[in-house]
Amino acid sequence: MLNWLYTAISFVWQAWHALWDLIFGGPAPESGLAGLAWALGIVFLVVTIRLILFPLFVKQVKSQRAMQELQPEIAKLKKQYGSDRQGMSQAMMALQKERGVNPLAGCLPILPQMPVFISLFHVLRRLSPHTHGLYGWNDTLTHQAAVAKLFGAPISASFNMSGTKATEILQIATYTNIRVVALLLIAIMCVTTFMTQKQIAKRSGPVEGQAATVQRLMLYGMPLSLLVSGFIFPIGVLIYWVTNNAWTFGQQFFILRKMPPPGSAAATAKASGDTPAVDARTLAPRPGAKPVRTKPGRPVAPPTLDPQTDNGQLPADPSVDGGSGGSSAAGSAGLGGQAPPNRGKRKRR
Repeated sequence: MLNWLYTAISFVWQAWHALWDLIFGGPAPESGLAGLAWALGIVFLVVTIRLILFPLFVKQVKSQRAMQELQPEIAKLKKQYGSDRQGMSQAMMALQKERGVNPLAGCLPILPQMPVFISLFHVLRRLSPHTHGLYGWNDTLTHQAAVAKLFGAPISASFNMSGTKATEILQIATYTNIRVVALLLIAIMCVTTFMTQKQIAKRSGPVEGQAATVQRLMLYGMPLSLLVSGFIFPIGVLIYWVTNNAWTFGQQFFILRKMPPPGSAAATAKASGDTPAVDARTLAPRPGAKPVRTKPGRPVAPPTLDPQTDNGQLPADPSVDGGSGGSSAAGSAGLGGQAPPNRGKRKRR
């Protein structure tokens, strides 16, 4: 039923292997470089999938940010509806529809990765030195993938093996070597999973109630579950998981710097980063210098013109004409009954 998916994953893996095999100059099938080419094929299989899913990851982050911005309004709805769960649910859906928020967008990057992981796990479980061609590969290519080694351990082998495959694998490698490499990768897988889950919690921002319980369960429960299941994973699957965790960690580090959670210290610092900070020391006077206080200038009132004056000019200064009393009165009348403007400077006290 899923053969088409197994064939697609095998094709992408083999294409990347062929490129690295060409770069390494076509090493012998059982050499270390040949095994490295197959391991790098798995690494770049992860890179291919994650690049395709990157737009979905951006949508997931935007959806989480939108849900965080709705938290104050959701809190109001909880107070309004109280124990009326049906009314609360309908109000929540209406609010999310109004704001264009899709809560399912948070699962978008995870869902497509599960079939890829299951497909690679299935292909590696079926690989063994005497297996015939699988999912579009010929017998020679299938044999090369089955005997490819990373640090002396075949990538198709796992910590616990049984049956015909265990017999065939142990003819080309030792159990000790396989288990040492597998244990090292299991430990790296669990540590990187814990780190990425902690980073996801940081990206999601502060949560309360049931969401906090789920977040804590994912933080500690997922690494523990991988610690148990890692003993049956083929080494190639462990390489896939470690690479996927490394990509997730780097991708989230980039997103957290560009889009910090609302209300976090990073978001506040980024918001205030656009405004240049003013150093108070540059505004203070130098030691020993007298501070200077600037006084605002007084606006000068424009002179009032008499509309009866010829050409709108000011009347002559009475002091210039000899200064008779009648001239002074006429001058005052010429200015509309107002005293002549004080043209001198006010004496400072």
